[in-house]
Amino acid sequence: MPRYRDLFRTPEFTPLFLTGAAHTAAQTVAGLGLATLVFRATGSPLLSALALFGPSLAQLIGATTLLSAADRLPPRAAISGIALFFALGTAVLAVPGLPAWAVFLVLLAEGLAAALGGGVRHGLLNEVLAREHFLLGRSVTNMAVGACQIGGFAAGGLLIALFSPRGTVLVGAGLYLTAALLARLGLGARPPRAAGRASVGETWRTNRLLLSSPARRRAYLALWVPNGLIVGCESLFVPYDPERAGLLFACAALGMLLGDTAVGRFLPARLRGRIRFPLQALLAAPFPVFALDPALPLALLAVTVSASGYAAGLLHQERLMALVPEELVGHALGLHTSGMLALQGVSAALAGTLAQYTSPRTGMVVLALASLTVTYSLARAEGRAQGPTSVSPSGSRPSPRRARRRTA
Repeated sequence: MPRYRDLFRTPEFTPLFLTGAAHTAAQTVAGLGLATLVFRATGSPLLSALALFGPSLAQLIGATTLLSAADRLPPRAAISGIALFFALGTAVLAVPGLPAWAVFLVLLAEGLAAALGGGVRHGLLNEVLAREHFLLGRSVTNMAVGACQIGGFAAGGLLIALFSPRGTVLVGAGLYLTAALLARLGLGARPPRAAGRASVGETWRTNRLLLSSPARRRAYLALWVPNGLIVGCESLFVPYDPERAGLLFACAALGMLLGDTAVGRFLPARLRGRIRFPLQALLAAPFPVFALDPALPLALLAVTVSASGYAAGLLHQERLMALVPEELVGHALGLHTSGMLALQGVSAALAGTLAQYTSPRTGMVVLALASLTVTYSLARAEGRAQGPTSVSPSGSRPSPRRARRRTA
């Protein structure tokens, strides 16, 4: 079974890992500083929230326009160049007196670049790691994202208190610059994975191609919808219990860390195909307890158990990679990331609307039941499609390309 030290002995994994960690930390620190800056300038909670989450929603636009470039650019140049673009754009956001429309124009450009950057980074990870190490590699990068977000929000809050929101944004710009240097100095020069010219039309054609397969559609829906609905549940922690929302978020982060560790490090390959959907159902199963307004210990336990189900995303990603041609890996993973973030934003808006007209408890229960329904429907569809024929341990029939890679 692959071990963590095997990953960090792999050439290029460590600089790629550190580049992604620096990028996430920069995004978190700069986003918190900018949201505070916008709120102090406008007094608008909506504009403040958009300053923090707007770039994630903008990734949906990038997924429909720019993703064809994810496999057609040299990875090192693309990753370092995008990080440098973020550093410069974030520095512009710290300019005193910048009007709100200019702030959101920069955020839109950063969201478009983020959609492309995610595809390039994830595609390179698949290229750097052997197939048997990919699941563990994604597990480690997921854990790093969670840790960097927690640390970034804590550091951002401290920087705002000690200095200013504008200074915090500039610190974020410096972290983006660090990510650019790590990529440029640590990654090797690799050619693009695919030939041809990137364009909006090619992005649409490839998106249609990826979604034309029923098996790939099911993989994408499994990666986007059930998880996104549970993020909507979590977005109601603050209105549900403002005094203890921090504890609920911390337990969610702990559960996600435990789930990623268990699946990435200890789950045998023969069980991966069988456990994908049951583990995803665990995401939603504990949330109906909130209908009873549980005591705090039970609520914390429910959130911790629920968040461990996010690890099912690792198994669905592995399934998706078994269904995607090598030359489209970056595009496919970029589409996954952009769609996932977009669905999270939509689900948070839906949860807020439900809570506005009912209650936070009701909103959480309704979205959790919807998540369970989608998971059950996808599992039934997968079972009917596979029928009695045998599948590989990852839940898919291995393609010739993957078979050759295992025997190399």
